Amino acid sequence: MVSRFFAFIAIALTLLAGIHYYLWARLIRDPRWAAPWITVGGTLLSLLAASVPFSLILGRGQGDLRRGFVWGGYVWLGVMFLLLTVVCSTDLLRLLAVIGRRVAAAPPFDSQRRTLLARLTAGVTGILVSGLAAAALRSVRKPVEVRRVSVRLDRLPSAQDGFRIVQLTDIHVGPTIGRAFVEEIVARANALAPDLIAITGDLVDGTVGQLAPAIEPLARLKAPHGVYFVTGNHEYFSGAEAWLNELNRLGIRVLRNERVSIGNGSVGFDLAGVDDRSAVHYGGPSPQEALGRALHDRDPGRELVLLAHQPRTLLDAEPFGIGLQLSGHTHGGQMWPFNFVVGLQQPFVAGLHRRGSSQIYVSRGTGYWGPPMRLGAPAEITEIRLESGRVDTPRST
Repeated sequence: MVSRFFAFIAIALTLLAGIHYYLWARLIRDPRWAAPWITVGGTLLSLLAASVPFSLILGRGQGDLRRGFVWGGYVWLGVMFLLLTVVCSTDLLRLLAVIGRRVAAAPPFDSQRRTLLARLTAGVTGILVSGLAAAALRSVRKPVEVRRVSVRLDRLPSAQDGFRIVQLTDIHVGPTIGRAFVEEIVARANALAPDLIAITGDLVDGTVGQLAPAIEPLARLKAPHGVYFVTGNHEYFSGAEAWLNELNRLGIRVLRNERVSIGNGSVGFDLAGVDDRSAVHYGGPSPQEALGRALHDRDPGRELVLLAHQPRTLLDAEPFGIGLQLSGHTHGGQMWPFNFVVGLQQPFVAGLHRRGSSQIYVSRGTGYWGPPMRLGAPAEITEIRLESGRVDTPRST
């Protein structure tokens, strides 16, 4: 485990250095700016590159000065991603243009024209990325939207028609998200007066000792059928057992590979929750074992709602007769076009989907991770209304 961790760190730092060298080459070297600006730009990029790992380290601590530095490092991480996306896109266009000119047997650009084109490209890139970064930063400063979704479930008793679940997920309380944000989310969730509240993992990025005061407002979440929690992968980075004890202390029911009955006997449904798939690397059960424990000996005639942090859990859960799975983890990509990368690892990125007889809703997340930025994937508090009846085409609003 230790060797894998250090290998990951080495690969991440190498990749970070490579990205910054690429940005330096395209935005500073190739445009052939005046000598002082090449030195200034190279020094600045080096400092910004160093700010990323330092922000990840300092983000585990306290203090206003430390918090300000962390904010700067995380913002640069988001800007870096946008720069990389735009520069790679312009390089692709440049390659297509070169191929086109060769096919047309056109002479290559002279050195002066190439320099002018490189400067123009760098300038347009700076303006475009500045606009995108401003929009992404503004997105997380706005109140989190409430997204309302209706889901028809075949086995849901008519007495439970209209049952409402508020889903919170991927809040990521930590370096840049604190108590004020949690208080706002609690107030807005309670104002919806749901029947049940489900928190589907990645609540924290830090230890209980660091973040317990910020999390404390969750004790005020209210729903007649309870408040439930399942782990995400980030809980295991932050001391999962200590956090689960803290959440229980706050009155939140942690579902650890188990299920409970919601409602009264035959007019209710089953709610199950499983540990995140990463638990197996920390001494927990495999995803298949976790599902087996949670769903062993259940009545297949009862409707079943599963809380599982990662959407791909549905691939293992579908044979158990899942009616609906609620997940997060993906953040909806958080910053376009990262949603396409997320789609390579998860079968569902955001929204309501159906696989066989099962349905899944994937929230874009209530907070954010890393850069305090969202682009094309706004945060959400999800209100899910269960409807009794035959499963038709999923609807979302």
